[in-house]
Amino acid sequence: MKYIKIPKDRIGVLIGPKGSIKAAIEKTSTTILDINSDNGEIVIDDHASSDPVMSLKTEDVIRAIGRGFSPEHAMRLFAEDADFYLFDLRDYVGRRDTHIRRLKSRMIGSNGKTKRYIERLTGANISVYGHTIAVIADIDAMEITRRAIDMLLSGSKHYTVYAFIEREMKKKRHEHLL
Repeated sequence: MKYIKIPKDRIGVLIGPKGSIKAAIEKTSTTILDINSDNGEIVIDDHASSDPVMSLKTEDVIRAIGRGFSPEHAMRLFAEDADFYLFDLRDYVGRRDTHIRRLKSRMIGSNGKTKRYIERLTGANISVYGHTIAVIADIDAMEITRRAIDMLLSGSKHYTVYAFIEREMKKKRHEHLL
């Protein structure tokens, strides 16, 4: 059994229309979810699951939905080659709302340009929610995406980050061709 808590405003997304998302997660993961709508606590009962990794993946799917991802993007985490990573902006600038807003703005960019560009180059899905930035990406692209976002949050210029991603993704594509 695992316990996880997500924001109350994301419980409806986790449950889905007529319980469809909850049912899809339970069917895919062979776990049972007990969702407390009042406080956002979820119990993952994995006793029926024969795959111990599935419990961890289920936890990541729920955490991803809780961090602002659509259920479709979060379900990508059930694939073997997908990974989830969570940046806490408070680790970079403390708890001041103005500083957190500034970092979120750097990540999103003008009209969402920065976020979309990083997603397009790496194939990742990125969610900026509350004081976090969450990433779902293939294992191959995750390290590049994580380093790029870290560079951006640490103050690197956008152009420098874009050039880094383009260079590293080109190397990855070249490695796969050999």
